[in-house]
Amino acid sequence: MPDRSVDHLIVGGGLAAGSCARWLREEGAGGSILLVGREPDPPYNRPELTKAYLRGEEGRDAVLYRPDEFWRENDVELLTRTSVMKLDTEERVATLSTKETVGFDKALLATGANVRRLRVDGCDLDGIHYVRAFGNADAIRAEAQEAERAVLIGGSYIGSEVAASLTAAYGVECSIVMLEDVALERQFGEAARFFHRVLEEHGVKLYGGDELERFEGDGRVSKVITKAGRELECDFVVVGVGVMPDVMLAKAAGLEIGETGGVRCSSGLESSVPGIFAAGDNCEYDSVVHGRRLRVEHWDVAVNQGKTAALNMLGRGVDHEEIPYFFSDLADWASLEYVGPGEGDPVVRGSVDDGEFTVFWHDAGRVTAALAVGRSDDLEHARRFMKDGEAREPLALADPGTDLAAL
Repeated sequence: MPDRSVDHLIVGGGLAAGSCARWLREEGAGGSILLVGREPDPPYNRPELTKAYLRGEEGRDAVLYRPDEFWRENDVELLTRTSVMKLDTEERVATLSTKETVGFDKALLATGANVRRLRVDGCDLDGIHYVRAFGNADAIRAEAQEAERAVLIGGSYIGSEVAASLTAAYGVECSIVMLEDVALERQFGEAARFFHRVLEEHGVKLYGGDELERFEGDGRVSKVITKAGRELECDFVVVGVGVMPDVMLAKAAGLEIGETGGVRCSSGLESSVPGIFAAGDNCEYDSVVHGRRLRVEHWDVAVNQGKTAALNMLGRGVDHEEIPYFFSDLADWASLEYVGPGEGDPVVRGSVDDGEFTVFWHDAGRVTAALAVGRSDDLEHARRFMKDGEAREPLALADPGTDLAAL
């Protein structure tokens, strides 16, 4: 017999978990809800760790998904600094890191992802940071207040955002070492040249088409050596080379894992075991909108999937139909919004040079994704185009004189 039982067990302490607990209560769940998270903090908006929080513009309370009192007022039990070590799907029992066993009726796995860690010479030196939690951002902010030079490894969101934040808020001289030729190129193709240019114009040095060879230093990192032979002196390093879905618990419990490495789920986010759902970075689901399987690492996805999972834990039988949304900012230099993901041919509406444009990706006229800079209203039309699946004339999409509402 388990030590105790709950109606709804939520594994993970991120946005998907917090959203699920919220919507369970808002949609009428009357039973007990237990949220188990390994971090010391309640659910919070992780993307701000490289943006406003890192720059010191927002404090901890502003970044929280909900105020501390929300969980008490809604009778959601939070177990922080705690992990679920084992999940018995047949007996419906979870074993916690505290040795306590908890029986459950329905469960959500929102275990998120783990950062990819570099395994090169010097990787254990002090002064090398990753970004995933409050503590990481706090450590980087403390470094920035004393440092003059930083090297960022990786030219995607983490590297670009951290470089912008450190430069704008603290005057740190930043360099980015990246495999791609252009920052954010893997996400946005040719349109990424706009963001690359913005970074350079504000003093960030970008070394594209290169790769980390090793770190050097006497106990603490002081130099980055690249495979092209570059030697970049630094006071600290921030690494942003992607994440891996955390499915260790799911695998051990016998849940089916999908092709992209996430927990394989239905269009309603239910796993291969009835009554056990997944949401967030570790969820791979059948998208009824995209017509294929998706696993998307966006904060908005986590929030919306948490809601869908809650509804289906309550027996609503709904598909997850939200179009994934993402935003990024390079300090106050530039910001972007994106809906997708999707592949295809790009057409540009507006002016990339002027920093006010939308890129629509399309497959034979059917819009699959959109990137907007200074044209947020275009995204609502893009969502509609993606959901109805109808073909539009690419030249009409690109023409600023076209009324998108009439398409």
